Amino acid sequence: MKGFNRNDLLFSLCGLNCTLCVMKLDNYCPGCGGGQGNQGCPIARCSLQHQNIEYCFQCIEYPCEKYNGIDEFDSFITHRNQLKDMEKAQLIGMKKYHLELTEKNDILKYLLENYNDGRRKSFFCIAVNLLDIQDLREIVDRIKICTTSTDLALKEKAAIAVKLFQTIAQEKNIVLKLNKKPSKT
Repeated sequence: MKGFNRNDLLFSLCGLNCTLCVMKLDNYCPGCGGGQGNQGCPIARCSLQHQNIEYCFQCIEYPCEKYNGIDEFDSFITHRNQLKDMEKAQLIGMKKYHLELTEKNDILKYLLENYNDGRRKSFFCIAVNLLDIQDLREIVDRIKICTTSTDLALKEKAAIAVKLFQTIAQEKNIVLKLNKKPSKT
């Protein structure tokens, strides 16, 4: 979209953690306002109409009707924490939120480099997005303990990692799958 550019390519205008998205990791999307990614976005257009605000929560009309049901369905990235993440970013400030997001990105990269058997990228992206940073730290520590003491194949390491994530997520009542919108018939 002509004239729509942002400095923050980690956290989108509408509250998505772009840096944890499969599309961004695979270089299909540069992130919100980072170039050719999602140029038809109605929220980007809205930002242009509201003095190029960097985050929707900075708008006097936030939350507007565009956010009705926004967390019900996912795209390539989970939308379930959009509103929660914007509230957190607003509460703790963007500097602290970026530090946490950067740490989550580092955890995601570690998982993908060491525990992705070719079938876990989306799973790890969803898990890192939806779980709190403290839970992620604990899970990674447990994964390291469970997988470094033995000589396991990558597929076995991945299975252990997934099981640990699913166990913690279940305890927190979090489902680690994308909520796809039903197809229109």
